[in-house]
Amino acid sequence: MDPTRDFVKNIKRVVFKVGTAVVTRNDGRLAIGRVGAIFEQLEELNSQGYEIILVTSGAVGAGCQRLKYRRLLNSSFADLQKPQVEIDGKACAAVGQNGLMAVYDSLFNQLNITSSQLLVTDNDFKNPEFRTQLSRTVNSLLALRSIPIFNENDAISTRKAPYEDSTGIFWDNDSLAALLAIELKADLLVLLSDVEGLYSGPPSDPNSKLIYTYVKQKHQGVITFGDKSRVGRGGMTAKVKAAVSAADAGTPVVIASGYVSENIAKVLEGQRVGTLFHRDAHSWVTLNELSAREMGVAARECSTKLQSVSSEERSKILCDIAEALEENETVIKVENDADVAAAREAGYDESLISRLVLNHAKISTLAKSIRKIADMEEPIGQILKKTELAEGLILEKTTCPLGVLLIIFESRPDALVQIASLAIRSGNGLLLKGGKEARCTNAILHKVITAAIPETVGEKLIGLVTSKEDIPDLLKLDDVIDLVIPRGSNRLVSQIKSSTKIPVVGHSDGICHVYIDKSANIDMAKSIIVDSKLDYPAACNAMETLLVHQELSSSGSFQELLDELSQGGVTLYGGPRASSILNISEAKSFHHEYNSRACTVEIVDDVKSAVDHIRRHGSGHTECIVAEDVETAEYFLHQVDSAAVFHNASTRFCDGMRFGLGAEVGISTSKIHARGPVGVEGLLTTKWILRGNGHIVKGDEGVDYTHNNLVVLTEQ
Repeated sequence: MDPTRDFVKNIKRVVFKVGTAVVTRNDGRLAIGRVGAIFEQLEELNSQGYEIILVTSGAVGAGCQRLKYRRLLNSSFADLQKPQVEIDGKACAAVGQNGLMAVYDSLFNQLNITSSQLLVTDNDFKNPEFRTQLSRTVNSLLALRSIPIFNENDAISTRKAPYEDSTGIFWDNDSLAALLAIELKADLLVLLSDVEGLYSGPPSDPNSKLIYTYVKQKHQGVITFGDKSRVGRGGMTAKVKAAVSAADAGTPVVIASGYVSENIAKVLEGQRVGTLFHRDAHSWVTLNELSAREMGVAARECSTKLQSVSSEERSKILCDIAEALEENETVIKVENDADVAAAREAGYDESLISRLVLNHAKISTLAKSIRKIADMEEPIGQILKKTELAEGLILEKTTCPLGVLLIIFESRPDALVQIASLAIRSGNGLLLKGGKEARCTNAILHKVITAAIPETVGEKLIGLVTSKEDIPDLLKLDDVIDLVIPRGSNRLVSQIKSSTKIPVVGHSDGICHVYIDKSANIDMAKSIIVDSKLDYPAACNAMETLLVHQELSSSGSFQELLDELSQGGVTLYGGPRASSILNISEAKSFHHEYNSRACTVEIVDDVKSAVDHIRRHGSGHTECIVAEDVETAEYFLHQVDSAAVFHNASTRFCDGMRFGLGAEVGISTSKIHARGPVGVEGLLTTKWILRGNGHIVKGDEGVDYTHNNLVVLTEQ
């Protein structure tokens, strides 16, 4: 649920308005299928206890179509040669209203719903007694579970076509719906249209963006509306006027598409559908109310300010964040408990829940890692290389921040803290999108962290993206965002890589191998393998495949190792050789990441076969050899082409904190820019600084190049 739409949990009475463009087709005939789908959703809401009021347009259009057809049937050939007189709109309304309600009544009867018709005019509302009686009648109908259907009685209305004015109590069915929502004390008004909602410009313009929340102070007077509705009187201008008037009076409004399946249900579930109008929208200052571009630009502006402060000031910000996490541990755990409970109720796997939990130990570890990052040597402006190009012409290669990072991660809320800390130390702006399963935890962590950022830098340095609908827009901002780092499933990483021109760093799978050579110390092998698999089975650096030299496959020590894994709750699957020899179920694929207490075992001929297996089935993450033979170990270390390769050490050591990086943004299996655990250095790029004294090229005739490497002096 979108946090700005939490109010839908408490609504009971809803007014729905369906426009002419929704209830009719392009040729003027009723769109029976579309109307039927909408009515099915209304029936479901009615059965759930919602009080439903329907305002409908379409009578004039439907009547006009019927009368034109009848006139055609009753006309002679000579009649058809004469100029055709436009049919009177009020006659169309009288005929159309009858036919419209006949169809509506039939559809509702099929759904075991009783409907009722109420035709009103602008003049009716000038009578206070009418308003009182109207409320009584509607309340009686709703108490009987009947759905009142309202329409302006165009047949006898004193208003004349083409209805260009917007004077009076109401002037079209959009303003009628707003009036009824206020008059009948509705909790929500939903205006169903033929477009998804209000756009920043004409919906046909590819540069126009859907506005999820309308803020009058921000959007009024700057939105360019498209053409008027193809039928009926209104269009988006009329809907916005009606929505603003209802919202100002206290009734929230959502403009959404009536063409999209299940849209009504999505609105009432609080999903980010259509455009919301709310009286308090102007006071919602959360960053997720900014557009994707605004969030990116704000993060860039704040990162510029962050880069201008001293290294000591950035270190202090980090220390303040660490202290804030410890001070707010209780409230953080309350929000995290809510996420964990919701995850269990939703039936999530235990591996995901394990990653989701944020307990005292994790919070303490996070605070410790933040302080370690704060104590690091200043990463920005470090001179990596210094060269004299010519006498008095000095070139320096220096480190600098990337700019703005977009990190999309799943499940682990502690990743938010680690990433934010690394971004601050490296002077980068940051946009974060966490998984919905950690929504409450991410929100409170973001609040705690940004509150510790001084005004001189700005809390918009770190933006929290709360809706996945924003991700496609963010991935288009290659002029604002400099690097995307996805942390999650193979599917997530693949989708992001195929959806953006922004550089992407990350790993899709963590299929980590441990190979036991025939020269291995078996007791050491047991310890390493049990730790690699069971220390944290859900981690990406946990062992997923165990490779064993064939000479060990029948040994008692190897069987003891398998027994120890089984006693630890590990389910063993085998490759073709292992499943036959060890009598265990065969694995469906070698390229599989369990993220749980399960692993694949396979028998290999020797170290070369192990390397070949890893090359064919590995993901380039972390591999380990357990061996006493140094030559064999060195062959493995140099022939395995993964981001991290270990000798006689658990795969669990592949971690930013354990590598001394303080924390990590993620682990990269890419070969460009950063590889392995990505810490502060992975969030930096380089720039060249050239200092001269009036030097010019002039065809290189006047330059005596020396290209002398100079000693880079480091601060003591």
